[in-house]
Amino acid sequence: TSNTYLSKRIYHYLYPPNVPREVQLLRKENIAVPACYLLVGLLQGLSGPFTNVYPLDLNASEAQQTTISSLKSLPSTFKLAFGFLSDNVPLAGYRRKSYMLLGWAIASLSMIILLTFSDLSVEAIALNNEQTMNEDGSSGRYSLRHLQSSTSEFGEQTNIVGAPPSIPFLSFTLLIFGSGFWFADVMGDSLVAEKAKLEPESSRGHLQSTCYACRFFGLMIAAPLSTVIYSKYGPQSVVMLMAGLPSLILPLIYNLKEKKDVDVASTREQCGEIWNTVCSRAVWQPMGFVYLYNVLQVGNAAWKQFLKTVLNFTSNQLNSLLIAAYVLLWLGIMAYKKFFITWSWRSVYISTTLLNGIFSALQILLIKGITFGLSPFLFALGDDAFADFIGGIQFLPTTIMMVHLCPAGSEGASYAMFTTMSNSAYSLASAFSTLLLGIWDVSKDAMERGDLTGMINLTALTTLIQVSGVLFVGLLPRTKEDLSNLHSDPMSGSKIGGFIFLFVTFASVLYSLVVGVLNIVAPGWSGESR
Repeated sequence: TSNTYLSKRIYHYLYPPNVPREVQLLRKENIAVPACYLLVGLLQGLSGPFTNVYPLDLNASEAQQTTISSLKSLPSTFKLAFGFLSDNVPLAGYRRKSYMLLGWAIASLSMIILLTFSDLSVEAIALNNEQTMNEDGSSGRYSLRHLQSSTSEFGEQTNIVGAPPSIPFLSFTLLIFGSGFWFADVMGDSLVAEKAKLEPESSRGHLQSTCYACRFFGLMIAAPLSTVIYSKYGPQSVVMLMAGLPSLILPLIYNLKEKKDVDVASTREQCGEIWNTVCSRAVWQPMGFVYLYNVLQVGNAAWKQFLKTVLNFTSNQLNSLLIAAYVLLWLGIMAYKKFFITWSWRSVYISTTLLNGIFSALQILLIKGITFGLSPFLFALGDDAFADFIGGIQFLPTTIMMVHLCPAGSEGASYAMFTTMSNSAYSLASAFSTLLLGIWDVSKDAMERGDLTGMINLTALTTLIQVSGVLFVGLLPRTKEDLSNLHSDPMSGSKIGGFIFLFVTFASVLYSLVVGVLNIVAPGWSGESR
């Protein structure tokens, strides 16, 4: 019957018959994997606006804001250690699920502690601002005079208002939250790296594209939701969500199917396997491309200032650009999954890089006021959004490549190592973009004077640098088959290549660690106000 046919189609859509059961993500024993990615996106979206705005409401200095941001992201520096630990030391007989459960439990507990031992209500912020105003004459965004609900008609306070968290206590809880968050994230990546090897050739890459689509969908939904909830209900509601959401995944992790008490190679053997892997040309050559390409994605660090000072964009318009970026990033992931997954990796990078160069160059037209009848906001929205759409398309080929480079048994450490190298290149590109600000005058004063020559020159330079990454595309294998052939070639090894790869990886980790620690122990070292 038609109903039977329809139900069969739905069943096959949910559980594709052409892939092994271990790769069918919506089954009870596997659904914790995409749920973990979705939760990562949701918590990134919820915590971003919270950590950006709440310290300001507590009158934190620029240096303290930098410290809070650094503490939250510092645990990501230890992703390699988290992966290595799970590869070598099973917990309760499991290498992944026990650590994933522990990570999310820690993340949830840290937010429960923040809720329990401090008052996150709007009234507490207002009281803190009133006290600050009495001390130094300044006033925060909230004021007791504007919170009529906090007082009765007789002028007596109807609710006991506690103290908001101190900056050190807030920083500590966010550090613990970040530790649990990144620990669980590494376990999700490790499980995907293991399961992706079971995919048949005809569907290679679909597992990762589905998981990352879940992640960026969560980010796309949660970021604007967090902004609305914070504005309407205050920080307490956001933190309650951050505390409650991780607990929802715990039953799914309990049902996650993973072999128990498997034989684990010795630490020395795993280190030897990782060394042999990074010495392979199939690793250091394409990862060299990834690093060089990412480090050349140098943005115009004065762009946001231009939007605010010259085009008079409001905070809501800037937030709209950010939300549109998240939406288009997710659409880029979906577009790759549906249309571009069969393209060669080189074709994807060449076409998207050239398109990105064209849209980056269009920023020059916006600076000159040439918008073809569109409002500056719509012109900027289309320009920035398309750039993020392209970024979403480019994201998956490298992650698919990384998974197929991981040696069996060391998926946690090796995948974390590959992603650390890739992400560190973006950090370096950000540092370069700041250095370029000194070449031409792109200061706020120059913009207010109407002198935009420096902005035009800087935009042209950064566009040229970004597009130059395509010159190294020859280092990238065309397809997964080319990567496998390169990996199986016994003559493709190079100890020099392996050493350079490890040196760049660990130097990048050390750089991130030093910057993070300096932001914590010496606030203001890079010039922020204390």
